[in-house]
Formats: sequence, C-alpha cells, structure tokens
Amino acid sequence: MALIQIAWQGGLVLLDPLELDLAALAGLVESDLLVVMHAAGQDLEVFDRVCGAVPWNLFDTQLAAGFMGMSSPSLASLHERELGLQLPKGDRLTDWLVRPLTRSQMDYAASDVANLLEIHDLQVARLSSDGRLELAEQECREMLERERGRRVPEDAWQRIKEARQLRGEARDVARSVAAWRERRAAEVDIPVRHVLPDLGVVAVAQRRPGAVADLKGVRGLDGRHHKGAVGEGIVAAVAAAADLPPVKLDPRRSGGGGDIRAGVTLVSAWVAQLSRNLDLDPTLVGTRSDIEALVRGDEDCRMTSGWRHEIVGGPVDDLLSGRASLAFDGLGGLLLEPRGI
Repeated sequence: MALIQIAWQGGLVLLDPLELDLAALAGLVESDLLVVMHAAGQDLEVFDRVCGAVPWNLFDTQLAAGFMGMSSPSLASLHERELGLQLPKGDRLTDWLVRPLTRSQMDYAASDVANLLEIHDLQVARLSSDGRLELAEQECREMLERERGRRVPEDAWQRIKEARQLRGEARDVARSVAAWRERRAAEVDIPVRHVLPDLGVVAVAQRRPGAVADLKGVRGLDGRHHKGAVGEGIVAAVAAAADLPPVKLDPRRSGGGGDIRAGVTLVSAWVAQLSRNLDLDPTLVGTRSDIEALVRGDEDCRMTSGWRHEIVGGPVDDLLSGRASLAFDGLGGLLLEPRGI
C-alpha cells in the first residue's frame, strides 16, 4: 500500500503509509462508522496487514452496482454513470512508491474518493427504491466475513482454477508455490498476483524448475522472477512440495461424481439470462465456480442459501432435477419449460 485516501463530509486527506504508523486507524475502521470503498477486496487484505484491522461496517460501491445491472464497473465508469464526471487519467500508471509525490499525482489520488460518498448516497436511494438495499448490504457483510476468516496460505492453491485441475506431483508443487506466494505477498505488502500471477503458479507446477536459471522461459514469469529472493523463493517452494502431506479432497471435487460439464453449461446459460432479466450482474449471482459447486451438490455452495437461492433457486432446482428443460424461445432467448416426469 503506497497511499491511503480518506474523504468525509467536508474534508479529504491523503495519508502516506511510508511515513506514518497506520495502526492508529484500527480504532476508526473497527467502530460503527460506515466505511465506503470501491472494489474493496484487495484493499481489505492490505488494510489488515498494515493496521491490523478491517472495517466492521462496509459499503462497497462496486458490489452495490452489481445489484443495478453493472458488471464489476471501474471507479471511473461509476463516476461517469452516476455523476456524469470523467476522472483524470494522467497518473493512472504512476509509480506510487516514488517520493515526493507531485501535485498532479495527489490531485489524481484525491479524485478517487472526493465524490465516493455522493455515489454511495445515489446508490442507496436507487437500491432502496428497487427493494435491493438489504441484498447489497448483506453481500458487503459476507465479503467482510470472508476477509476475517481468510484461508491459510496452504489452502491458497484451491482458489486457482487451473491448479485445482492438476494431479500428482504437479498439484503438490502448485500447493507449495501458491502458499509461498501468499506468505511473500504478506511480507512485502502487495497483492498476491503482483508477486506471481496465477498463470505463473500453474506453469511452475507443470515445469517444476530445480534451479533459478530454469525459471527463464516459464510462462507467466518475467525478469522479476528470474533472480533474487523471488526466484530463490519459487525454487525453494518447488523443492518443498515433496514434503507436503497428502491433500484431502472432497470426492465430488475429484471427478468421482461424473461429468458435470453439461449441467454447468445449462445452468450457466439460465443464470446469465435470468440475471440480465432482473438487472443483476451475472457474476454477482454466481461465478463459474459457484455454478460448478451447485451442480455437484456441494453443501457449502453459496447459491443454495440467502438471496441467491431466492432469486435463482427454484428454476435451477427444476432444471437440475429434470422437472424442467431449456429451449430457445425464437427471439434469441431461453425458455424454461416444465417436463412431465
């Protein structure tokens, strides 16, 4: 984290974490004060590292936009839609660790939060009118709960789809490298994908380099990964894979439950159309992983409870149980038809 921007009614401040001890923010974010953020996921992780706390009361404007039909909008697109404003672009790719910051950089950073509370108020008004404010607030609470109960580094490989599909020694290497990546990210205080992209984790697992020199030519890796502590860390993680205990997998996740691809394809198509009809972001209703879990029948699938089940549960249950089928309606859409069984 190179800079923190905080705005409130009538004021705005930029905090330099390279100069300040941010532990003092813990009391603020853990109070009943509502914290408004945009795309808070990675920021919450960094907040926890630098000040030892995450907000207790959060409103994420990107999540809220999903309940108004926008698909993971950027902060710039949200400003344009809600306020008709265009954020400056000049310092978007700047190196925020370089000091001193220029006036242009500080103006750019301030513009990110200067109007965020106004956007929040507009979203709350619309969500209230549409009867969806409670759903958006529930989703924000669930995101906070996931952050507080963040998985241990040893489980990080399960969040990489391609890694979950590996077997044998390659999977063990992916487990070890993904865990190293989590610990390295915490150590240097940057997002995990800035340490090593998901593609890099999988490619290393497939190639299993035995020396730093072997890292050259591995997909997803560049010059940063070919030397120093990063290169040595990757190679050490590959070697450490041999000492990992066997992975415990749910048999439904290991292919024992049959081929679910057809069911996932059908449910994905129906969820996508239903979401659009309801003016919801389809990825908010259910990601590919969520839908796979639903089709497998995982007990912890989040689409089987809460507002997601209320919105899509009935039609999807009918489709998976064979009580309904999908057909084209002749207008480019899908029609869910009951079946006599």
